[in-house]
Amino acid sequence: MSHVKAGGTAKNIHNSPGQRLGVKRFGGQKVRTSEVLVRQTGSTKISGPGTYISGDFTIHAAIDGTVVFNKVRKSRFTGKTTPRTQVSVI
Repeated sequence: MSHVKAGGTAKNIHNSPGQRLGVKRFGGQKVRTSEVLVRQTGSTKISGPGTYISGDFTIHAAIDGTVVFNKVRKSRFTGKTTPRTQVSVI
């Protein structure tokens, strides 16, 4: 026999805080080197000139300048192209 009484089940313990994803600096804003421009899960937006992408897909400014967003066609591995937003600093 068990030496511990039966305990109840916890139902509402799987809540986690939001990740605060999204665009942090918008088009036309002045930025400095290494500022976070976009926090994202996966590469929904791609980095353009003047930016770099870190290991968790965060896009940072590589130079001082102004943020610009452009629509581009990105080819996938299969050869199909999909529209993406490119983040650049000029």
